[in-house]
Amino acid sequence: MPGVGGRWKLSDNNITETRPDGTTVVRFDTVPAFLTPSMMMQLHERFNVLWQADEVEPLLLIPTYVLDFLCIHPFRDGNGRMARLLTLLLLYQAGYEVGRYISLEKIVERTKESYYDTLYQSSIGWHEIQHTLLPWWEYFLGVVLSAYQEFEQRVGLFTVSRGAKREIVFDVVARLPNQFQYTDVERACPGVSRPTINRALAELRDSGKIRCVKSGRDAIWEKT
Repeated sequence: MPGVGGRWKLSDNNITETRPDGTTVVRFDTVPAFLTPSMMMQLHERFNVLWQADEVEPLLLIPTYVLDFLCIHPFRDGNGRMARLLTLLLLYQAGYEVGRYISLEKIVERTKESYYDTLYQSSIGWHEIQHTLLPWWEYFLGVVLSAYQEFEQRVGLFTVSRGAKREIVFDVVARLPNQFQYTDVERACPGVSRPTINRALAELRDSGKIRCVKSGRDAIWEKT
């Protein structure tokens, strides 16, 4: 249908399954079309709050977002492909860049049965907020782990870009004045995500190397 690309769905699009006998059953009732814009706004607002707060492990927050996205099913078509692209983007932003070298899409394709089974298990009760995230979390973490294991086999060593980016933050802090602002670190690390910077600063704080003088968005840190 022309003119629908990049727009929220205009009609309901429940997830169905065609059984071997030819009958079709509804696997999941997605969010109705008229509620889609408000539901997507709520999803992004809540996700951004949790992402910026850096209180939830990204490897759990990302699949939680993806599950909600798929349950809303905001587009007429291509929701699965978009969900996997968003997964890659969010993993990059969290410092997990293995998807640049190993195709997560192919891993999902190889484990398609588990993909759909765990997605179904974790979507039961979603509308009533009575669902369990555990099956989907376990599957998602298994995909990421498989990607790193495959990467290790290819290059002969286990390289985690996230760790390298943390070291970049450590080096930047070492070069900054005795008292510095969070924004100073962010400007000096343009390729490092906020969650990675936050974790690196927290590690330096916990080891007694820096202390927080002023918290909040304009945080000020001081070397000890």
